[in-house]
Amino acid sequence: MHILVTGGTGYIGSHTTVELLNQGYQVTIVDNLYNSSIKVLDRIERLTGKRPQFYQTDILDLLSLENVFKENNFDAVIHFAGYKAVGESVSIPITYYQNNIAGSLNLYQLMAKYNVDNIVFSSSATVYGDNFQVPFKEEYGSGDTTNPYGTTKKFNEIILTDIAKANSKLSCVLLRYFNPIGAHPSGLLGEVPNGIPNNLVPYIAKVASGELEYLRVFGDDYDTIDGTGVRDYIHVVDLAKAHLKAIEYTVKHRGIEVINVGSGFGYSVLEILHAYEKACQKPLPYKIVARRPGDIATCYADTAKAKKLLGFECELGIDEMCRDSYNFTKMNPDGIE
Repeated sequence: MHILVTGGTGYIGSHTTVELLNQGYQVTIVDNLYNSSIKVLDRIERLTGKRPQFYQTDILDLLSLENVFKENNFDAVIHFAGYKAVGESVSIPITYYQNNIAGSLNLYQLMAKYNVDNIVFSSSATVYGDNFQVPFKEEYGSGDTTNPYGTTKKFNEIILTDIAKANSKLSCVLLRYFNPIGAHPSGLLGEVPNGIPNNLVPYIAKVASGELEYLRVFGDDYDTIDGTGVRDYIHVVDLAKAHLKAIEYTVKHRGIEVINVGSGFGYSVLEILHAYEKACQKPLPYKIVARRPGDIATCYADTAKAKKLLGFECELGIDEMCRDSYNFTKMNPDGIE
């Protein structure tokens, strides 16, 4: 099978590409390198012995994106490309709506034009909002999202659902995943955000390296084990493997499925911090600051559907997540560049 991976040099996309290539899939990546490096391709090749075909193309550029479809015959798409920071989306909502929705519409338009009927979409647990009891179940549907990032994911789910109603050939898996952390155990791939990180573990990594003075903990008055926000964390390698299972599912089934991908457990911000301290073998300073707009208290997955439909379960725990994240940071003090 020939898989188009949008955002394939990014954090999750690169790990998924490694798993795809190792399983014998042909992979073409489309990425504008906004939040990644061209050198990721070299590292993917080192890990797999294969180099994916690459187009430096923005999905907002319809003409350039169409050239990719003209030059290839894709069997399926895994759609990662999009901006992804909750806090940032609150500050620049128009940018998020333009990129995450308009760019996706270009992709869906070309899939229809060139008869590509299988897609795995990178959705998010943020679509549940703050409306439901944990653990979050797919049958809840989506709620009133609390930030523009989550709203763009919700809109994409609605769009793909409508496309599936109109096209009986379409097979779509909406993977609602929770909080990917960790890195490839080789230390060759990991998360390298631009500037000051918006997500927890990359921020902790910069504190551990001495690049940042302390971790800001957004609120300690939530109704949780220690007052800090609780999230479901999943190792990025486990998440990458879930995408392979989802691709296999699209080939055998028609229609649309919503599937949670997480560990099924919740860890607080301070629990993650202490696990990272264990990995780097030193205490890490932090300060409690005001709550962040758009955040909710507790979020973790019901993972029964992923096990039933995909045969997927996480294999790696919080210690491996923090160990591999710290290993990547040590091996790449200046990032992948």
